[in-house]
Amino acid sequence: MEAKVLSISGQDTGRTVQLDDSIFAIEPNDHAIYLDVKQILANKRQGTHKSKERSEVSGSTRKLKRQKGTGTARAGSIKSPLFRGGGRVFGPVPRDYSFKLNKKVKLLARKSALTYKVKENAFIVVEDFNIETPKTKEFITICKNLNVADKKTIFVLSETNKNIYLSSRNLQQQKVVQASSLNTYEILHAKAMVLCESSVEVLHKMFKIS
Repeated sequence: MEAKVLSISGQDTGRTVQLDDSIFAIEPNDHAIYLDVKQILANKRQGTHKSKERSEVSGSTRKLKRQKGTGTARAGSIKSPLFRGGGRVFGPVPRDYSFKLNKKVKLLARKSALTYKVKENAFIVVEDFNIETPKTKEFITICKNLNVADKKTIFVLSETNKNIYLSSRNLQQQKVVQASSLNTYEILHAKAMVLCESSVEVLHKMFKIS
């Protein structure tokens, strides 16, 4: 499969780049995507939630009243969950939400996400570019030329480019990532995907090695 290479001015350069069908044109697997996104979001959770149980709240352990003869329910401690200020029953405790996912499943999920982007025509290949000095205005101009200024867009670079990253950092809709760190959630979360020409080869090598 071939894709046109656009310039940063939004014009067709006349060149094309070859996209590997085994990466960008597979039969998407929705369940693999679900599992991968679930793991990514689970790994982001801190899991530091905590509420105090009856053994942890402050208060006297004195028995409030005699066991029988009061006409009301038995009560052994003011720290009982039944009383205001008492401990919480089965409250949240710190835990680790992360779980293991097979490497091949994650690989299939990323390929499926890339395939969806190509099928939805939300996929653009642009020539390699650089910004001499960090300027948000210059990056916005590039986005407008590519018709992605009003869309949540992910720019995929072949390697780290500090000036491009700093130029896009203040823009809520745009995000710049390296091809080697691209994940399924970022691909699907974006409404448009802009792939630098050299990053295509990085993705080819990354998926072939995997």
